[in-house]
Amino acid sequence: MSFATVPDLILEPMIRNALLEDLGSYGDVTTRAVIPAGATYSAKLNAREDAFVSGMQVAALTFRLVDPTLEITTHIADGQPCRKGDVLMTINGKAASILSGERVALNYAGRLTGIATKTASFVAEAKGTNARVTCTRKTTPNMRLVEKLAVLHGGGHNHRYSLSDAIMIKDNHIAAAGGVRQVLEATKQHASHMMAVEIEVDRLDQLQEVLEVGGASVVLLDNMSNDLLRKAVEIVNGQIKTEASGNVKLDRIASIAATGVDYISSGALTHSARTVDLGLDF
Repeated sequence: MSFATVPDLILEPMIRNALLEDLGSYGDVTTRAVIPAGATYSAKLNAREDAFVSGMQVAALTFRLVDPTLEITTHIADGQPCRKGDVLMTINGKAASILSGERVALNYAGRLTGIATKTASFVAEAKGTNARVTCTRKTTPNMRLVEKLAVLHGGGHNHRYSLSDAIMIKDNHIAAAGGVRQVLEATKQHASHMMAVEIEVDRLDQLQEVLEVGGASVVLLDNMSNDLLRKAVEIVNGQIKTEASGNVKLDRIASIAATGVDYISSGALTHSARTVDLGLDF
């Protein structure tokens, strides 16, 4: 499967800020001190464990921002599996430029490959069902775009990107507004016809009220047991989409998917992913 890339123009400010953070106020003083100005090298970005790759576009752009003359070849693209020892990318050109961009490129690539790999493990557990595995807004500040891309690279799907993408009525909204009926009636009055509406419930009587009042296109079934999820799916009977969320761990994915829900969302895909070990070797 191939994946569309985000325009570099969108990614550039985030990566530029990371480079400025790493280079400090005076640049890479070690490299400037010990590497001859004209020295060139060919470096390899290697996988040190099996994984699903993400962050290659980001890593390549990192090196290009440091030095546009670097020649970068990606050998295993974002969204593809790799094995321990595989060469993911080669970077040819000035050794000083490669060294100055190394850490930022590896930080991004390792983090994003970890998210893609974790996502792939969740998706594998839901195989054979119609359930889609999605992420949440539990992302690293200023890295949401690339972390959500990494979820796609692992075979998952994206939830909303920001608070402005959809109306998502959570338990605190319901409590503050006075109840399920009140929030749904208010939404009907104020929501654009182009705006999707999702509402969270944690009891079946709330679900019944959602269906009775109408106005929602998705219901989030929060922290429900598998038995309750199965009953909820039966009650909904295809009228709106169903999403299971809360306490969603790898060992529960298969059983949750078997209940018939349409979506399974998990913040763990992004907030609990382990950074994969990648290395840049000269």
